[in-house]
Amino acid sequence: MNDTREHILKVAFNLFLVKSYKEVTMAELVEKTGMSKGAFYYYFKSKEQLFLEAIKSCMSSITPDFSIFDKNSLYEFYHQYVVYQNRILNSLQLYGDDLDRGLTVNYYSLVFDALKVFPSFRERLLEHEQDELKAWKEVISTAKKNGEIRSFMNDEQIAKVFIYTNDGIALRISLMKNRSEDVSDISDTLLELWDSFYMELKG
Repeated sequence: MNDTREHILKVAFNLFLVKSYKEVTMAELVEKTGMSKGAFYYYFKSKEQLFLEAIKSCMSSITPDFSIFDKNSLYEFYHQYVVYQNRILNSLQLYGDDLDRGLTVNYYSLVFDALKVFPSFRERLLEHEQDELKAWKEVISTAKKNGEIRSFMNDEQIAKVFIYTNDGIALRISLMKNRSEDVSDISDTLLELWDSFYMELKG
């Protein structure tokens, strides 16, 4: 990506996080980038265009590539996932310099803003949800076949427990805390619950 374009996206994302889509003005965006109005508008013609690009850029950066995780062991898969997620959550600080590290309430608000401004953005989120569910189901199916786990729950039910637990912990900690150690809190709590659930699945 062009360095100037990337600079604009990061500055914009930070502003949208700190404030909100409605509160941020184009004049403020131009000022914060330190660019001339003409140079700025060369890359982005409207706030809507910039907002969508900033959201997409961030989503692309933090969406897991499930193909890099071990698919032969559920235990290894979810441990690698936590390590990866830890790195991704820390990377959000690169976008939101004025914010605490990790997923914050501001980030969730930003996603809801995107859904209001661009209803089609929901399709992108649903695609990610389906990709994530598929990845979990595949490794869970393999874990059952090789005897790693046993459970009366079907693959999708088990997958949703892992996914929804992750979503719930991240949101709850974001709502309850406002500290720099949020990332480690999420990881520690998540692993504790996932390890316990895994032991139940092992029987």
